[in-house]
Amino acid sequence: MKAVVYKGPFTVAVEEIERPGIQHPNDAIVRITSTAICGSDLHMYEGRTAAEPGIVFGHENMGIIEEIGQGVTSLKKGDRVVMPFNVACGFCTNCVEGFTGYCLTVNPGFAGGAYGYVAMGPYKGGQADYLRVPYADFNCLKLPPGEEHESDFILLADIFPTGYHGCELAQVRPGESVAVYGGGPVGLMAAYSALIRGAKKVFVVDRIAERLQKAEEIGAVPINFAEGDPVEQIKDRTEGIGTDKGVDAVGYQATAHGTEREEPATVLNSLVGTVRATGAVGVPGLYVPSDPGGPDEQAKHGMLLVAIGKLFEKGLRIGTGQCNVKRYNRFLRDMIIEGRAKPSFVVSHEMPLDQAPSAYDKFDKRIEGYTKVVLHP
Repeated sequence: MKAVVYKGPFTVAVEEIERPGIQHPNDAIVRITSTAICGSDLHMYEGRTAAEPGIVFGHENMGIIEEIGQGVTSLKKGDRVVMPFNVACGFCTNCVEGFTGYCLTVNPGFAGGAYGYVAMGPYKGGQADYLRVPYADFNCLKLPPGEEHESDFILLADIFPTGYHGCELAQVRPGESVAVYGGGPVGLMAAYSALIRGAKKVFVVDRIAERLQKAEEIGAVPINFAEGDPVEQIKDRTEGIGTDKGVDAVGYQATAHGTEREEPATVLNSLVGTVRATGAVGVPGLYVPSDPGGPDEQAKHGMLLVAIGKLFEKGLRIGTGQCNVKRYNRFLRDMIIEGRAKPSFVVSHEMPLDQAPSAYDKFDKRIEGYTKVVLHP
């Protein structure tokens, strides 16, 4: 079968690899119909992780059940399904409590597993013709048959739940104002989710024109940080008070206002300035234990200089961590089915799997309007 294989920094190739088979009675084999490129894939693509050549990328996957193991009871061949990027067992302490992003079973020595991602277990990614799904009854979310909502449902694998998770971490409530830093796919999904949850005003901070335009199209207020300090821009629009809540959808590859220099803590510190006293901040943006490409020695070891004193002074609450997709994917699926949500507005390009190398290059460079790419094997 064909698959997108990591070759080294800034290089992927579509190669022939062995097709996966059933390894455990609880496995299913899914024929992939859609698989998306994620911003976190770019961390590996750029050589910012310990990823070794040979990894098959792809943790945002959906398709049709091709084969099931003898222990699978709720699925059958031909079912249309989407898989959370989290690989989870469903029965460990964390899974039972709903923290499926931190499963204790699937990746010994590391809390949590994922498809096609460095350090997240031995699970090949789904940017390929086929994918093996372990614990399939738990990890496959059934979808209506056919092809309707394909570009919406693929976003249930990661970015729609992750954006919603950012709002959940910040405890966004109806009538509140929210500042979302980062207008990439997750940031746009966070802004969209805040609006779905009834926020009265949502600001999206970025400097890329296509992203800011998308934010405005869904009813958010675009803030271009290339035009001035985003904290002051938002305070000017909130009578000097700031917002009730904030979401960091950027993570450690942040760029400071007024510079081209990478400053990993700049978004966290901006949110401390943006959110009013006793407000809350959600951080679904990725921060890693170590970053070989970090701009200084501390950042290389995952250590950041954060304004903890000001955060304490203002009594801010902060929630962090990767999304537990299964906590949200069912009701978000049903909102799509009922016409209450259409997250596919964020998808900028759909193309054959064979064009993955070009798609990675353009998405990484943020050129030609590449916002979110969906590949079709």
